[in-house]
This record gives sequence, structure tokens and C-alpha cells, in this order.
Amino acid sequence: MTGIRLTAPAPGWSIDADVVVVGSGVAGLTTALRCAAAGLATVVVTKARLDAGSTRWAQGGIAAALGEGDTPEQHLDDTLVAGVGLCDVSAVRALVTDGPGAVRRLMETGARFDTAEDGSVALTREGGHHRRRIVHAGGDATGAEVSRALVEAVRAAALHTIENALVLDLLTDAEGRTAGVTLHVMGEGQHDGVGAVNAPAVVLATGGMGQVFSATTNPSVSTADGVALALRAGAEVSDLEFVQFHPTVLFLGAGSEGQQPLVSEAVRGEGAHLVDASGTRFMLGQHELAELAPRDIVAKGITRQMQLKGTDHMYLDGRHFGAEMWENRFPTILAACRSHGIDPVTEPIPVAPAAHYASGGVRTDLRGRTTVPGLYACGEVACTGVHGANRLASNSLLEGLVFAERIAADIITDRPRSGEAVGPAGTPVPLLAPETRLTVQRAMTRGAGVLRSADSLAGAADELEALRPGTREGAAEAGPAAEAKPAVPGVEAWEATNLLLVSRVLVAAARAREETRGCHWREDRPERDDAHGRRHLVVRLDSDRSLVLRRTDTEAFGPVDAPGAPDCAATSTTHPTPEEP
Repeated sequence: MTGIRLTAPAPGWSIDADVVVVGSGVAGLTTALRCAAAGLATVVVTKARLDAGSTRWAQGGIAAALGEGDTPEQHLDDTLVAGVGLCDVSAVRALVTDGPGAVRRLMETGARFDTAEDGSVALTREGGHHRRRIVHAGGDATGAEVSRALVEAVRAAALHTIENALVLDLLTDAEGRTAGVTLHVMGEGQHDGVGAVNAPAVVLATGGMGQVFSATTNPSVSTADGVALALRAGAEVSDLEFVQFHPTVLFLGAGSEGQQPLVSEAVRGEGAHLVDASGTRFMLGQHELAELAPRDIVAKGITRQMQLKGTDHMYLDGRHFGAEMWENRFPTILAACRSHGIDPVTEPIPVAPAAHYASGGVRTDLRGRTTVPGLYACGEVACTGVHGANRLASNSLLEGLVFAERIAADIITDRPRSGEAVGPAGTPVPLLAPETRLTVQRAMTRGAGVLRSADSLAGAADELEALRPGTREGAAEAGPAAEAKPAVPGVEAWEATNLLLVSRVLVAAARAREETRGCHWREDRPERDDAHGRRHLVVRLDSDRSLVLRRTDTEAFGPVDAPGAPDCAATSTTHPTPEEP
């Protein structure tokens, strides 16, 4: 443990369990169901409702080698190409090998996917895939169907769930092993206010961190809480610089902030074209797959064309689909566009990139174990090594499924044990005023968005440093409201504090990666540097609140229980953060 924790009241209530799962997306609920089925007392904690996380917003589908002639090896090859030399091959092999079975077990749980005329599962194609291997539901509502099936299964199994609860910090015993979590329940119910769930196994499945940026496809609950908790607990995080910006997000006008509607890659998979205002298909000639190139290539292509044309958006043209296809295949996207006054049947859709997915996160091994004993991570909050420098389309839900089952198997087999909880201990860090959140997001969008450079990242680092709690500069940056309203413990202050911590780690890693690779695009370093760049950047938070960054020797992660082993050790750099959480 680092001895670092959020400023919060002492727990006023507690419950005991064998396993506590934090998050209710595909990763969290799959883990919980498997653990509960094995007889473990399992508690699910979720920040909003059970179905309110990122999973239900997923449109495209789940990638798995289920089609005739397709193989896990071909799926592996496509994943490695998208990851640009940074995937951990053993992790990818686990994903693609276990994937088909995991999807079938999800169907047995109750998920209903779209079928072809012969009754087989319908498969589509997305960017970076050389075969049609994406299963989908409701045309473009796969996440909603997956969430529905898992939530119904959880309720049928009568699992203990705590909704509307923000997780705060990890509890540990005298030996430093995981002993549970502290959390704050918002609103009245069986539990209210700050409490604790005591458990020797904690699974972080808290989803993404898209709210680090001004515009994102992520829901408002995606404020990097799991990564921040893991850092304060002493866990290692990796590859945070690789934030995937989805190329085709519905453009709602200059200055639009918060969650933005996604236009699924499957629209391009079915034949829609990216065009500029004159109707020119600008992705032709930029990549052999044109609009179906990996997402980083397409996002860069759109951004370059926007710069060339002096505009803030491009267009996605699917008018040739016709009304019937839009209504049957993409009803969700059609409705979202029409609600904003755009009809894809008769006009091109204005699109622009926005923050979408974190390829990095809390570093884990192939069983989902982090560098803190008893603490696991799964789904977007984790960095398993599967995605490398850029996630392949529709591998995210699959990763959640596969590694959830692996985590459950490890917990069931090893049955983690811990003593009485004695943490979180140490001096609580000062909290950011809630008003600071928007300042953090705008600084990140300006300096660490799709286009990055040494100057832009240095600017972002300076802005974030000025926001550290307790300084005059921080109050001035946040505005007069911050000076008048001190940061007191509460959900908005905790979220802002988490966002600042994770933003600082992301910027530190992005500054250290002096090359362009995958979804990390350095304008001042436009080429890949394979001699030095095929390495992971691993960061941990030291007890003095400084960031310690090291570079691995290879693209493989190495064991989580030996972070200093030869296959992991490398140059370390300390970034002082004297008063930063």
C-alpha cells in the first residue's frame, strides 16, 4: 500500500463476502455469476444501476472465430496487426482461443444474437478484421442485449447487489493483502453513506476513463475510479497513453462536451463511405482496407482531412443502404441521428473522432491478477496485454468475457484469504473542487487528444500541476466558484480527484513515449521507433505521491508478482507530485 487514500468519512456500516465485484458490465457480471455459481458469497457494487455502464452502449458486437473457415489463429493475426507490435502474444492467444466458447456460454446465459436465414448466428465485419466474425444483436444494440441477459441472470441468482455506489479505496490486512473496499452509497436504501465490503478478493470491473476528455462516447460514470483506486493501493498501471479515439462519433457542433452518440464501425463494415463535404472518399489510398482500416488509421485520416479542409468534421455516407436497411440493421443509430435532426437515409452523417476506449489500465496477468495480492482487474479498467497500442474492433466485450471467466476460475481454485482489514491507512489527500473537473477535461483534450506533441503534452502537464489541491493556482484555474466552495468529501469531488490523478499518469506516459504508435500520435515524432518503442510503460504511485515510471524490456508483461524481474525491469523515472493525489 502507498498510504494514500481519498478524504472520506470512516465507514458507518459493513458487510462480509468472499468476493466483491466492482462494476456491472459484461466483465463484472460474468465474474460474479461464475463465482456465485461455485458457492462463493459474492457482492456486486455498481456506480449507478446494474445496466447503466459502458457495456449497454456497445453497438457493434463481439468478435470471435465462429464463422466457417475462420480460425483463432486468423483472429490472433488481425489483433496483433492492430496492436502495432505491443500485444502480449500469450494474452491474445488466450483471448482468441477461449473466445468462441465464451460467446457460446453467454448465449446459454440468455443473450440472443441476430441470426441468418439458415438459423446460424449472423456475422458482420468491422475495421481491422479480414473476416466476418462479429456477432451482434438487435442490429446495432449488442451491448444492450448482453447487459439485459446478464442483469436478468444476476437477478435470477439473487446475488447481493449494491447500486448507486462509488467505490473509494482498497482495504488491506496487516500483510498488505486485499481485504475489501470502502464505498459511498448515494441515496437511501439498505445501505447509505460510506461503508465497507470486507472480502479477500476484489475484482475491479469499473469500465473506462473516457470522462478524462471533454468529448467521449463513454457514459458519465466513466471517471477512471478503478484505475485511481488501484494506483492508490500500490498497483501498477500500464499503457495509459493508448487512448482510442473512435473515428465516427456523431458531430453535434463545435464545443459539444460530455457523452456523444457513437456511429458504430459496423456501419462502415456494411459499406458506408467516409467522405468530405465535396463527396470525396479520402480514405482510399491511405490503407489497403480504406474505411475499414484499424481505428487509429481512420481517426488520423479524418483528422488530417479536417485540417486540410479547415473544418471540424467529416461525413459518413450510407445513403445507398436505403431506408429498409437503416431501419432493420441500424435502428439505434438511425434513431439517434434523427433525434439530432439528421436523416442518414437521405443525407451523410457528420462525424468526428472522440475519446472511446482505454487500451491501457491496471496491469494484470493471464488470470486477471494485479500486482496487489487479492486484487483483480477485468474489462476496460484492466491492461491484460491483449490490445497493445490499439484495440481491434469488438475485442472489448470478448476480453471482458474471457478474462472474467479466468478470474473466476482463479478465485474459485485459490480461495484467497486475508486477515482483518486495517486499511486504507495513511494521510488522506486533499480533494479537488467539483468545478475543477471541466478544467481537467479541457486541458486533456487540448494537450493529449488525437494530436499530441512535446509542446502540447507539456502544456497539459503544467495545467494539471496547477490544479493540485490546496494551491492558489488550482483555485484560480477552477474559477471563483472553487474559491467560494471548498472541496468537501462527496461524489463530485472524489470523481474530480480521480480524474486528475489518472490524467497526470496518462500525460506522463504520453510524454515518455517519444514516437507515434497505434492510437498514440505524436506530431513531432511521426514515425514508429521499434528499437525502443516496442516496450510497455508501467507506472505506479509511490508513498510520497510521486509517479514512478519504468519501461519493460520486451512487449511481454512478465509476472505480476515480480515487477522487478529481469523480463520486466528497466529504466525508472520519478515524476514528483508533492501535493497531488
